[in-house]
Amino acid sequence: SFKLKVLAELSKGNHSKRQVGLLYGIQPSTINEWIKKYNRKDLMNTRVIVQTDDEISRIKALQKELKQLKELLIKKDLDKMIDDSYLEVAAEKLGYKDVSELKKKLNIKP
Repeated sequence: SFKLKVLAELSKGNHSKRQVGLLYGIQPSTINEWIKKYNRKDLMNTRVIVQTDDEISRIKALQKELKQLKELLIKKDLDKMIDDSYLEVAAEKLGYKDVSELKKKLNIKP
């Protein structure tokens, strides 16, 4: 097929995607779609990232901190849910129509 012919031309390595696109009158984005469609990982753009040991350590430290903050946020959310539940039960047991009435009586900010 035409698509495979274009990919074969690209895989020879003599031309860039842009050049092959110009040669066949197609956009490089179309070629990228065909590369994905036919799972031609060998033709995908590759990105090389160079990191120093300090950068890697910093990234790991930030990832650890992020994980801890997420866990803390979950704990805070759960604590608030528990507190709200206690207030609902207390309001009901003490005969208030709702939590806001209890908070108003106890001078607790909403």
